[in-house]
Amino acid sequence: MRIGWNVDLSGMNTFRMGVKCRCLVEYDNVDELRDALADPSLPRPLFPIGGGSNLLFTIDFPGTIIRCGMIGIKRLGPDRIHAGAGVVWDDFCAWCAENGLWGPENLSHIPGEVGASAVQNIGAYGREVRELIESVECVDTRDGTTVTIPALECGYSYRDSNFKHDWKWKYIVTGVTYRVSTEPAPVLDYGHVREAVKERFGTDDPAALTPSMVRETVVSIRKEKLPEVDELGSAGSFFRNPVVPSEVFASVRDIALRDSLGPVPHFDLVDGTVKIPAAWLIDKCGWKGKFHCGAAVFEKQPLVIVNRTGEAVPEDVMSLASAIQKSVKERFGIELNREVEYV
Repeated sequence: MRIGWNVDLSGMNTFRMGVKCRCLVEYDNVDELRDALADPSLPRPLFPIGGGSNLLFTIDFPGTIIRCGMIGIKRLGPDRIHAGAGVVWDDFCAWCAENGLWGPENLSHIPGEVGASAVQNIGAYGREVRELIESVECVDTRDGTTVTIPALECGYSYRDSNFKHDWKWKYIVTGVTYRVSTEPAPVLDYGHVREAVKERFGTDDPAALTPSMVRETVVSIRKEKLPEVDELGSAGSFFRNPVVPSEVFASVRDIALRDSLGPVPHFDLVDGTVKIPAAWLIDKCGWKGKFHCGAAVFEKQPLVIVNRTGEAVPEDVMSLASAIQKSVKERFGIELNREVEYV
């Protein structure tokens, strides 16, 4: 276990905010995590982070940041894989693809770590990680006991889970078991994934594709429209795609027709609600490429707010995000909810 004091967190959050924490603890196994949880000398509160994505540190953190160094990947059977919470998520996707295992390939190149995948229910290109998770291993912060929680009990929904709410201070994720497939199972009918796969490899026949082929395509698509966090600080998608009743979608469609905005992209869900891309709403409010002090809306993808100068302060990002939310609400009557957590 490694302990540091007054540690600069700018290299531990993908927004690259220049904030500090009073204490940083990095642990490599469950016993070290237990020791940290039981140590009264560590300043409270304790706050676990992974790769620092999906977070915006708004001030210097007054307590203890704890980071997981559990990084092993182990095959438990033909279609079951266990990964430590500290494994970089894209490394896990690459490992599965290289071993011919289907499932995570559409989720490639999402920043963060395995533990965060289970907390956030990450998703992209027609897949959500909850479709793959079998169980989540955790340490109970109250008494240090270990628990294994089946995915069905984790309360997964769109970009959400019990870990973000009822269990936020109760459990720390230490590992995740995933179910994958050895049989071809590409998910291509989202966005232009199918067209991109066919253009790149000359076929979209599932029998001719490999997980690595789909992964390569998804990584290429993401790199074309999203900033690399090691080059331009961001937290990925800043807002969730709103899911609205059909009558609200009808209102948005009427506004688009009135204002000559073109067809409204959307996804009809099985419960009768409609998902509208937040990027479209933000773009139609004129935000693409606009900036506020050191923060900006990324010119290729308006769902992303970036640290454009490398020296943005949290207030720059928060002010820009609030202005975006206000304009979308005023024009379309839709409240955008943040995907990024303020700390």
